[in-house]
Amino acid sequence: MKSVIYVINPNSTQAVTAGIDAAMQPLRMSGGPTIKCLTLETGPPGIQTQLDVESVTLPMVQLARSLQADAAAIVIACFSDPGLHVVREALAKPVATPVLGISECGLLTALTMGHRFGVIAILETSIPRHLRTYGAMGIVDRFAGELAVGLQVTELSDYATTLARMTATGKRLRDEKGADVIVMGCAGMAAFQKPLQDALGMPVVEPSQAAVAMAIGRVQLNWHQAVYA
Repeated sequence: MKSVIYVINPNSTQAVTAGIDAAMQPLRMSGGPTIKCLTLETGPPGIQTQLDVESVTLPMVQLARSLQADAAAIVIACFSDPGLHVVREALAKPVATPVLGISECGLLTALTMGHRFGVIAILETSIPRHLRTYGAMGIVDRFAGELAVGLQVTELSDYATTLARMTATGKRLRDEKGADVIVMGCAGMAAFQKPLQDALGMPVVEPSQAAVAMAIGRVQLNWHQAVYA
């Protein structure tokens, strides 16, 4: 029986994978599936451009296929959901393996927690790429806004600076844009969910946790993945 949920960080920054792994701890439970976090070692240091997104797509397919024998589910832990649809297609046979992206899952989770969601991005250049996702998902009417902290993925390890910028950005989304739930728009922000939520006094969704929580439900309920076009 397949019993492992693989969470794949498509960038090569091990500190990001470590942060995601730590965020998984509340979801590891007796009798539940094993959760293993992996790094795509051939990926760029951060997924920050469309070129970065496209560059990891086929390596993600190859890695996911190598894991399919014991993968109860695959989670792609990057807010751009790189390779999501092609990995789903690649793992559709012989028996479909659920493949979830943290952006899709994080946003859907946010919609159950508030009426208007705001997103904290790392860079301004990330925002147009994210907006395409919101449009494709048909959720723009629930979108309050997205603001960037102006830090590279590799700079998020500066805890004090990152938390200060995320807090200031979250307050702007709350007070100026009318967001009543915040989504952290990068897997590298995983360590900041609780302190940010405490600072803002409102729900903050860590999308890797949201995706794995959905994956656990799929696995435990034995819901098979549909074949996506």
